[in-house]
Amino acid sequence: MSTLQFLVHADRSAITPAALPPHLAALVWQGEAMGHHQAHVVASGHAALDAVLPDGGWPCQSLTEILQAQAGLGEWRLLAPALARLVAQGGSVLLVGAPQLPYLPALAREGVRADRVIRIDAEGAAERLWATEQALKAHCVTAVLSWLPQARAEQIRRLQACAGRHPGLFFAFRPARVAQESSAAPLRLHLTLGPCPHPLEVHVIKRRGPLLADPIVLPHWPLGVAELWRSPASPAHAQASPPLPASVPRHASRPPTPRTVPHAELDGLAARLEA
Repeated sequence: MSTLQFLVHADRSAITPAALPPHLAALVWQGEAMGHHQAHVVASGHAALDAVLPDGGWPCQSLTEILQAQAGLGEWRLLAPALARLVAQGGSVLLVGAPQLPYLPALAREGVRADRVIRIDAEGAAERLWATEQALKAHCVTAVLSWLPQARAEQIRRLQACAGRHPGLFFAFRPARVAQESSAAPLRLHLTLGPCPHPLEVHVIKRRGPLLADPIVLPHWPLGVAELWRSPASPAHAQASPPLPASVPRHASRPPTPRTVPHAELDGLAARLEA
């Protein structure tokens, strides 16, 4: 235990940051204030999310945990803007144990070029951990995305130590059930989907700052899907439902109304998206 830690534990009321020398006061983080990290950050591309992240973006040289009930539900929508920014600067993206093959044309449309994406097909838990650790030790990789459903607390602690020497971003995807377990990750998010039209809901469960009671709602869609959603030929656009009667709760679900879209409309829409 350092001298400063000992003094704070000995008598919390006797010492305040204002009473410390400037070089020590700068190292004290008070829980009710937003913490600051010495490393660089990369803007997430979501203004509402950057506003609640320490230093205003995804932290470099650090582990960010993203918890999900099921892999493949929203992580690319969440991370694509930041990854595109890195790729535009000459960076690359390494995927370790991705549960599904990424659809490269869609990523390219978002700005993540296919030639900058590297995928390591690691099946076992030990293989994923080893590949992730080696990637963090290789300074040529800008962003590491690793799916670690079976990682234990001590393994996450080791990866956080490795991330401290990695100049880029590091995201670990883990199941939502570990939210109540301890973790060495300084930033932990629980990613879910909201009701139709399914915006991203980001629950900040750990950060260097005060707790957040409400999730951050991000109505972000990839470019191609956004065009489909806004198109008059889209079933979602055509099914403008009337207001619910006053006797029906606002949260009550309405059975979907089937609609047949002519092939000519779909072909025309696809042609416009490919143009």
